[in-house]
Amino acid sequence: MKKLLVTAMAVLLAASALADEVAVAPTVLPDGLPPLGETWRSENPYRGNPEAVAIGQKAYSQACARCHGADASTNAAPAPDLRNLNRFCRRISDAELNAACMRDNDAYFAKTVRNGKVIVGVTHMPPWQGVLKQELAWAIQTFIESRKTGRE
Repeated sequence: MKKLLVTAMAVLLAASALADEVAVAPTVLPDGLPPLGETWRSENPYRGNPEAVAIGQKAYSQACARCHGADASTNAAPAPDLRNLNRFCRRISDAELNAACMRDNDAYFAKTVRNGKVIVGVTHMPPWQGVLKQELAWAIQTFIESRKTGRE
């Protein structure tokens, strides 16, 4: 019974700490990237763009690293290892199927970044809509995609 109580308290404390998490805009500017406007794109327009990787790395360090790990190189952080987002797509050799898989990943990424993640009433990631410009969001995704896991 005591162990159950201690576990319940730990979960509640962790949940309250995550609930206080707020999205804070990075100071990085998307200078050098084509502007995208206010309407969110359905696909990442910067995929494979080296400038987007560099800008995304800086923005990731300021906005994402505290939860997802420094330099997107570890999964020791409390949040998921983002390098696994498109791991399965990279295994698809058929170009058309791969493109469809990446579109699905883009939709999932954009929805999660914009709306945040709330699971069973607990905020696991705050919403970034109105805080993070889509140029920086897509640049962050481009940076994450440039990182490979050891399980490729």
